[in-house]
Amino acid sequence: MNTSKIIKNFHKRLEDLGYKGQVINAKRIPDLRNNMETIRNQNHIPLYKDYKRYFEFEVKTDFPKVHSLFTVAKPVPQHRAIFNCGGKELSLIIPPTYLYNKQITNEIKNILAEFLSPEGFNFTYARLPQKTLAVRGGLAEYGRNNISYIQGMGSFYRLTTFYTDFPVEEDNWRELKMMELCNKCSACIDNCPTGAISTDRFLLHVERCLTHHNEQPRGIPFPEWINPSWHNCLAGCLQCQKVCPANKKVKDWIEAGPVFTEEETKLLTNKQELDNLPTKLLRKLKKFDFTRYLEVFPRNLSGILKK
Repeated sequence: MNTSKIIKNFHKRLEDLGYKGQVINAKRIPDLRNNMETIRNQNHIPLYKDYKRYFEFEVKTDFPKVHSLFTVAKPVPQHRAIFNCGGKELSLIIPPTYLYNKQITNEIKNILAEFLSPEGFNFTYARLPQKTLAVRGGLAEYGRNNISYIQGMGSFYRLTTFYTDFPVEEDNWRELKMMELCNKCSACIDNCPTGAISTDRFLLHVERCLTHHNEQPRGIPFPEWINPSWHNCLAGCLQCQKVCPANKKVKDWIEAGPVFTEEETKLLTNKQELDNLPTKLLRKLKKFDFTRYLEVFPRNLSGILKK
């Protein structure tokens, strides 16, 4: 078995697709956990107080030993959703990474199967802090806005990582790194409506970040200090990414999403439960992977319509 040839062919396959990837020694998993613990203990980011909801550092697989982590970055666009309301069309952007998570995961799974399964290797999905993993593995770099960037993709990509029992010896681990262009650029700071990005520290002020507040479930109201005019997406926020020089080539990459009729818009803003929605609307939501955010999108849509 020629492991270096397998890795070479893996990267060649990704290159042909326009994707990028990395293979990291699994011994670095404790380093990822320590990094998260450090951030939590510093209490800089309230979001990480319950980080265990999102990440699993205790490796549980159906195969005996995890030797490596395969991470793949797939370029993904923004999507435009259109809502008809009051005789007008409201066009709202959904940032990259929100939609088609399951489809992308299955695609990457199939790619890994091409190279690992014939050689008898096993793999399974890993719930790890993938941005940190990509930066420390050399695949990406952090921007001042704490968003990760990959050369040629900017921040418009989705990361997918799998545990594998594929053996690796090399170790490309490095310290967390911020893009050099950030040293002489303040575009994200100047364009952040909430002041979540600052020069006093690298870590984002998540308690001020609009994305943090518009990813909450429908029962949680927006803080009074948030100006409705700041909303610029159906979920998340693109203010800092749109002005980032690293996104110059991708910032206008937008693909068509769903179009909702007046009646469908009313049903969504009236907070209807998924099971109570008409079949046609439910089918549309599933087609565009909206069902995962039915607790989030209607809340934000209502707030945007009020402004």
